[in-house]
Formats: sequence, C-alpha cells, structure tokens
Amino acid sequence: MTRRGLLVLIGAAGCYVLGELADYAMFRALAGFAFGAVVAAVVTAMSRPRAEVTRTVHPDRVERGTPALATLVVRNTTTRRHGGFSARDRAGTTEHRVQVRPLATGAEATYHYELPTDRRGRLNIGPLVLNRSDPFRLVRTNRTIGTTTTVLIYPRRHTVRPAAVAFPRHHYDGPTTDPPLRGSNDLVAVREYVRGDEVRLLHWRSTAKTGVLMVREYTDPALAGVTVVLDTRAGALPAFEDAVEVATSLLYAGAQAGQRCRLITSTGANVATDSGLPGAQHMLDELCLVTQDADPRAGLVPPELATRRPSGSLIVLTGPEADLGRAAIWRPDTVFRLGVAGGRALGNVIAADTAERAVALWNTLRTEPAR
Repeated sequence: MTRRGLLVLIGAAGCYVLGELADYAMFRALAGFAFGAVVAAVVTAMSRPRAEVTRTVHPDRVERGTPALATLVVRNTTTRRHGGFSARDRAGTTEHRVQVRPLATGAEATYHYELPTDRRGRLNIGPLVLNRSDPFRLVRTNRTIGTTTTVLIYPRRHTVRPAAVAFPRHHYDGPTTDPPLRGSNDLVAVREYVRGDEVRLLHWRSTAKTGVLMVREYTDPALAGVTVVLDTRAGALPAFEDAVEVATSLLYAGAQAGQRCRLITSTGANVATDSGLPGAQHMLDELCLVTQDADPRAGLVPPELATRRPSGSLIVLTGPEADLGRAAIWRPDTVFRLGVAGGRALGNVIAADTAERAVALWNTLRTEPAR
C-alpha cells in the first residue's frame, strides 16, 4: 500500500468513527466510499496481465566497454486486450524502465536497451519486474515474469606480440597441428583410463584414491607454450584490472599464434588450454571471472603448483613491492610490476602504471622468434 492509500484508509476509519459518534450518515457514506476505493485498488493492482516475455542479448560475450544490446519481446497470449503496464528490467546493479503499451490479442511489442559493460565479470539480466498500480496510486504491487539471462564481459585486450618461446616440432614446416605426444617427460594431467592407453602409464596413487583406473598424460616439451602467473593476493596488486588485461592480451595472442597457454593464480587455479580459437575462448572465460581473493599472507604461487617450473615462456604479473617467493626460483622470463608510476623496462622486469603502457613496453622488447 502506498502512502496515499494508507492515508485514505486512515481517513475512512476516522470518518466511520466520527459518523457513529455523531450519528451522521454522510461521514459513514464517505467512509464506505474511501474503503471501497482501497478495496478496488487492491483488486486492480493484484490482477496480473498474462503476457509472455522473451529476452535476448547480443552478443552474449563481449569485451569490456564494447556495446551490447538487450531485446525484450512482450506478447499478449490471452483472448482479451490488456491495457499495458510498467516494468523494470535489472542488468547487474542498473535498472531499465520499460513502459509496455496496450496490446491486442496475439500482438507483440519489442523494446531495446543498452547493457552496462563497463565492468568485467558475469552480468546477470532479469527477471522482468512488473509494476502494477491502480489509477489513483493507492496500492502498488511488484511481480516477476520471464527468465534471467547472463552475459560474460571479458577484460579488454590490447595488441601484443606473442611471447618468444621454443620452436614447435617441425618448425621448418610451420606450427604443428598434431595432438600432444604421450610418453615424453612433461606431465600435464592425470585422467581416467580409456581403452588403448598403455598400461605403463597407469597412475597407481590416483587409482587407489578414486577406485577408477587413472593414467598419466604427457606432452611433448618441444611444443611452444607460454605460462602466465597472475598474483591474486588481496592487496598485493593495486592495479589488478590492468594486470588482468595484460594477462588476457598475452594469453590470447599466444593461443592465436599456435602456442599452448597456461594460467596460474595465487588462489590455486591452474588452467591449461590448447592453441587456436577454442583455447583462446576458454582462457577468456577464465579471466572474465578471476578475482583478487587469495590470502595476502600466502605466496605468489601455491605450494602444490610450485614443485616444478612450467615449460616454455614464463611471465609473472604482480604488484610493485610484492615478493615473488617460489616463483623467483623458476627464473621467469618476464616480470610485470603493475601500479608503478610511469613506465620503464630494466632487464626482464617491466614496470608500468597502466596496461597500455605495459603492453607498449612489451612490444618494444619482445617479438616472435624468427623461423
């Protein structure tokens, strides 16, 4: 009930009491009219138009700052004309008001609005909140109709040169498209046994824990690869969004250049993808949702991931004063320190205040190896 409706209801009660005390029929009649208006308002506001709402978004994956559009289609599925209604569609923390016009039986109306894409992450859209009120604004109800939709907002990508890595197999013929070799010295995963796997690759410890035959999967260490270690400790990296943009740019460029990519974070994430567009897409999905939630007292690299140095090119992204810890033993090829005023490159360390400046320094110092 709105403030106006509450005042009318209080006035109706007052008129009725005054009419009874003074034995004056006019006050009792006014009380009846006011109470009847409130009852009629409740009935009107509680009635729900039977409309079918369909929402589509384009695109459903978008880079931060790039326009994205939501489309609402409202269709009258009843046998009677409805008089229209007001609604609110929520996109993250933003609300968009939609005034649906009256629709005849079977008619539909289409409404468009732009989505907020200024923040990286998962953007939840909907459901549509229907606002119903009576003509005198005495009672107001909110009801939800329709479903929700999700849009992934990726970090911004900058044009970068892929990291300089080892030559791929058969480099004189160009990058290989063969699957990773098994039986080499680089262990990449432990997976469930399938028919045809060699018995000598069985991983007995995992088999004992799971009760299912598990085998070790190896890859050819000569395959080109790049690993990015992203510092996700709370407070260790003030320019975290810039670091995410740099990581996204490097991994995306590496995947597109035929490199196997890997992302390691302080929270324990260890994501490895193959080269090409599917690998780049998978890495973008991971970097879209990465957050700074690791324990600030923890190391840059979790102990369970610091047993051996990743193969290929190794890049570390951290803050100005953060300690590399176990990652220093790996001797990374490049260390980005984001959040430093200005920009400079000294040895294998690139210090910059923004992702744009860091990428510019990288492009001046790095290039693909000549084939």
